[in-house]
Amino acid sequence: MNKAIKQFVKDEAWSLFMSIMIPIIILGVIYYQNGIYLGSEKTVLASDAYPQLSNFLASFHNVMHGKQSIFYTWYGSLGLNYWSLAAYYLNGIFTPLVYFFKNEAIADTFYLLTLLKFGAIGGSFWLFARQTFDLSKWLLAGLSISYALMGFSVAYSPMLMWLDAIMYLPLVILGIHRLMDKRKSGVLFVSYLLLFLSNFYLAFMIGVFSFLYYWVRYGTDPTRYKASILLYLVTAILAGTASMITVIPTVIDLSSNGETLSEISQFLTPDTGPWDLVVKSMIGTYDTAKYNGAPFIYISLLFLLFAGVYFFSKRINLRNKLLYGTLCLFLVLSIYIQPLNLFWHGLHAPNMLLFRFSFLLSFLLLTLSAYGLEVLEQEAVDSLLNSAILLLGLFLAAFLLANRKRYDYFSGRNVLITLGFISAYFILSYLLVKKRGWKQFIFIAMLLLVICEMTFNSHAMIQGIAKDWVYPERRGYTQKYHEIQTLVDQTKKDQSVSCRMTNLDPISVNESFNFGYSGVSMFSSIRNRHSSMYLNELGFRSEGTNLNINYSNNTLIMDSVLGIQYNLAKNNPNKFGFTKEAQSGEYGLYKNEYALPLGIVTDKGIYADGAVHNQTTLLDYLAESQTTFVSFTEPKEISHENVLIQEEGPVVYYSEETPQAKKIMNWSISIPAHTQAYLSLYDVNDYSVAFKTKVEITVENEAARVYQMKDVGQYYDLGNYEKAKMIQVKVVFSGSPLVSILRPDVLLLDTEAFKTTIEKIKKKGVAFETSGRKAKAEVTLDKEQVIVTTIPYDQGWSVKIDGKKTDVIQFKEAFLSVTVPQGKHTIEFVFLPKGFKAGSILFGGSLTIYACFYWYKRRDRIN
Repeated sequence: MNKAIKQFVKDEAWSLFMSIMIPIIILGVIYYQNGIYLGSEKTVLASDAYPQLSNFLASFHNVMHGKQSIFYTWYGSLGLNYWSLAAYYLNGIFTPLVYFFKNEAIADTFYLLTLLKFGAIGGSFWLFARQTFDLSKWLLAGLSISYALMGFSVAYSPMLMWLDAIMYLPLVILGIHRLMDKRKSGVLFVSYLLLFLSNFYLAFMIGVFSFLYYWVRYGTDPTRYKASILLYLVTAILAGTASMITVIPTVIDLSSNGETLSEISQFLTPDTGPWDLVVKSMIGTYDTAKYNGAPFIYISLLFLLFAGVYFFSKRINLRNKLLYGTLCLFLVLSIYIQPLNLFWHGLHAPNMLLFRFSFLLSFLLLTLSAYGLEVLEQEAVDSLLNSAILLLGLFLAAFLLANRKRYDYFSGRNVLITLGFISAYFILSYLLVKKRGWKQFIFIAMLLLVICEMTFNSHAMIQGIAKDWVYPERRGYTQKYHEIQTLVDQTKKDQSVSCRMTNLDPISVNESFNFGYSGVSMFSSIRNRHSSMYLNELGFRSEGTNLNINYSNNTLIMDSVLGIQYNLAKNNPNKFGFTKEAQSGEYGLYKNEYALPLGIVTDKGIYADGAVHNQTTLLDYLAESQTTFVSFTEPKEISHENVLIQEEGPVVYYSEETPQAKKIMNWSISIPAHTQAYLSLYDVNDYSVAFKTKVEITVENEAARVYQMKDVGQYYDLGNYEKAKMIQVKVVFSGSPLVSILRPDVLLLDTEAFKTTIEKIKKKGVAFETSGRKAKAEVTLDKEQVIVTTIPYDQGWSVKIDGKKTDVIQFKEAFLSVTVPQGKHTIEFVFLPKGFKAGSILFGGSLTIYACFYWYKRRDRIN
């Protein structure tokens, strides 16, 4: 064994080392050139990494330090199935490393994990290539570097959780090769299992691709591989059933929480063009990772050249070409045919970051190029020439014929550099055939060119990300971190659990995961759609597929109903019932005197259709009264600047006189005594316009507040007034040349009526203590009644009254409720993801069965 290790170190360790380290070094250097490194002011948290992944990683740190359950979190939009969230975002093999980093340094954690994963991707491809192809160690390293830094992985590098699947793909295919050639299934079983556990989404794509790949390879020699069919199916099925410990609960969660499949509206995929694949195969072509982008399929041009050689070479069996060519064609057609495109995405169309399966095409082309390199002999020069001519012709044709308005992201410079690299690779490959004594030198030259090429392309991808998404500044994340955390920790001192609160000046929409407070706002692909939809009805902003839910747009009523006990804010929010308790830096902590507990005693009539259809009727029902809370008035215009005003029915259009200058409206508003006032600015623009529009509101020369109109929706808080007053409000619109809103009015909330109603409901409140995955309360009732909570409903919840299990009732499909008999009782809600028990049984059973199966097969081979 020692001899074998020494031989490996001598002959191959350097190649493996380069495959791992060079992607890390290249990416590290490019990040450094863009001002990103450990401790740098600029961070790697572009795209969804800033609002989503950084906070979710921080939450996993909290899990590992015992601050939160692995099954449930109270810190995601009032409460969320954390097991499912982790199945998409956090189950990668490297995620536990966050244990060693503080949450305030999550940007550095993300940076290190990114580099580590790119190195692991290169290493995994090297392991696959080393055991599959008979190639020089220099070419093996080149292939591995090209795979690690292919266009897809770099362009989508902010999506950290996807990189794990890209790492497992070569190991899965290696496992298939070992199973088919040597009847050894261990690598495939372990790779499949880790893949399925790490990220169910991309695992589905790789699972489908590997299944197709197996049958394509089977078709190359059915007689030889016939005996592997049963072994493959057993291994794949057992690995799949073992992964059900995460897959079943996640699928149940997604299906039960209103996740819908996308409709197939047309045969061809929208916004695709005939030259997409050609243009995106050129070096340095980045269009966008947002809307209407072309697939990222770039690999090193050296290996694209030899992928062509594979199909031109006469030394490769025609059957093999047809089989692998069909698989390539299927992947290409999947880009252009909408039903196939949707199929790869689990029949759910991606919003942005399109063609998420396109890395499979890149991997397949690299694999075929390796086969093409193996047959590089003298008689294959014609194949090499044909491949080079084809590529040169396609790239030149794209430059000459492609619609430049559509393909404005590439230029003659991209074409020239691309043609230059292809020419250089052709010359080196030709010399490799003609000058066999130069082999070592030529292999090294090829590797160096590949490194240069991948560095150039990766730099262009990172520049594209910076332009597309922006790499945010560290201070946006850390500058106020300790101030916020200090105040959050203060709210926990005298309570059994962290209370519900909201930051009016948040660092990011998902910051509650990081700081450990139960908030309303959330942006996540894994969410409780039913609770978000009902909260949207109650005034919070959560439209469409409910990817987002925002605290903005609510009133004091929902602060009370949801039990929002605290607001964090840089400036006094001037809200009725909120009094300042503490200050930390710029942030103040304001306590809500009228926050209700998590549970309210009521009756079964609350379940009736139409009984509670908005926040005021809900409050009336819980209080068993009918009160007029709200009235409306209109603002009076004082003046305006740089605004052209046009009215069409109920819609008012504000357009700019001077392009790109701010549009300013000044209004006066008469506010009665004992009133909380809200300005209504309901944006009727389409989403793309609303996404850009910002509104800055200044009340009575107090500090201005800036909002994104798409996030708020309608109501902007103007403050609390104990005495009647005429106030002046300045509203500044920016970001888009035209703002279209319903005619502005002002909602007036009577705080005296509100106070009286809340005090009635408080007498019926049930205080639940929440911890881990449980919520517990004691209650004494004069008769059988219903307890409605504001804990989001999920099928994983069960409830016990005095230790005896009873039925959980859905309130509006959004919240937990339960019928409780007369007398004194202890109520306990307990969460365990639905399907977890069945998944655990399958996990343990599948591992046991596979272990026995593996032992039996191994003994059979030995005998």
